[in-house]
Amino acid sequence: MNRRTFIKSSSLATAAVATGFPTPLFASDKKLKIGLIGSGWYGMVIAKAALEAGGVEVIAVADVDSQHLSDSLNELASLQGSRPRGFRDYRDLLEVSGLEAVLIGTVTHWHALQFIAACRKGLPVYCEKPLAYDIEEGRAMVKAAREAGNIVQIGFQRRQNKAFSRARDLIGEGRIGKVHQIEAQIHYNPNIDDTTIQDPPASLDWDAWCGPAPMLPYSPSKGHMSWRFERAYGNGHLVDWGIHNIDIIRTIMGYDMPLTTEARGGIHALQGQTNTPDTLRATMLFGEVPLIWQHRLWGTGEIDPQYNNGIFFHGEKGTLFAADNRLVLKPTGRDSRQEVMEIPSPRMQEEHVAEFIRAVKTGNRELISCTIDDAFRSTATVQLAMIAYETGSRVQWDEQRQTITGNEAAAAMLARPYREGYQRPI
Repeated sequence: MNRRTFIKSSSLATAAVATGFPTPLFASDKKLKIGLIGSGWYGMVIAKAALEAGGVEVIAVADVDSQHLSDSLNELASLQGSRPRGFRDYRDLLEVSGLEAVLIGTVTHWHALQFIAACRKGLPVYCEKPLAYDIEEGRAMVKAAREAGNIVQIGFQRRQNKAFSRARDLIGEGRIGKVHQIEAQIHYNPNIDDTTIQDPPASLDWDAWCGPAPMLPYSPSKGHMSWRFERAYGNGHLVDWGIHNIDIIRTIMGYDMPLTTEARGGIHALQGQTNTPDTLRATMLFGEVPLIWQHRLWGTGEIDPQYNNGIFFHGEKGTLFAADNRLVLKPTGRDSRQEVMEIPSPRMQEEHVAEFIRAVKTGNRELISCTIDDAFRSTATVQLAMIAYETGSRVQWDEQRQTITGNEAAAAMLARPYREGYQRPI
């Protein structure tokens, strides 16, 4: 087990100590001028979190949906007392004079181009997860950030979670002994939008929204929100949501990336609604410890629904179940009693964005809890699982060479071809 990230991940235990909401973090009259790329639901979540941290002003917004753009400009003007400039093209936003940082809340397949363009401007960047659509995009983003030397935070907000921080402490204290197996899961029944092929909304530039990804015929099931269930745009449940649990496992355990990955599953209950697996079981081997992921997007989930979303750490002395707001510790022994710890963390997102704002305002990159390198590893881990699923094969990762070895079909999926008119970053 590589522990080089274990100590640094202590941000889990100390996250947002200074975030005394609703009091702004920064009392300085000089506000950090930020731009928002992608102003839909989650783009506005992170923009409002930045405003709540204090000491910032959103001066520019870019979105390819004119309704999203108009609504966000109106809401931001109401919240901060000044109206940002609006753009359809993110490249125009990056040319705005006085811009000092960028928030990226777009769909995953746009992250690489927008992130790298911001890095080339030398701007600090907060980018939503997953880091990239494919592994080679992620590598290009890491390279761009290293060359720019800018401050970067990636949106794995559960690194601010107090329950997971306590889980890390309990494991570190030896409460469950040596961990030999880890299981993670998120079971639920999704609501997927209408799959009927139709014209996109008049406000949406569908060509620009698709960008470097394939331009599929539009349906609401591929557009805003439901894009997560379209392979060409979101790459499925493990990559979109399960990645949070995979990231926090890596953070708690100090893991790098799995040596081997296997995955099996299929589309059993959601035929015609999605082309990503509604049933999946993946095994990722970190040294001698297997991490087993599973999800079912149908049925009842677990018999006890409290375990539908969370992580089981199985150790010699007991098992620890960790979820967003609670821990359940069950020691070994026939007569042992489980201990339930309710540990809510209602402001993970706000604290994660505030951490980025604080790092930029102070110029202290050591405040960042999710670096570009770490985000690459978490994202690549779930991408490897999907490659294993798509190829029906065992995937081996060479950490030193940063590539898949001994499997040509899997290695061919490290990079997806870009649509004509777009150039892949390298």
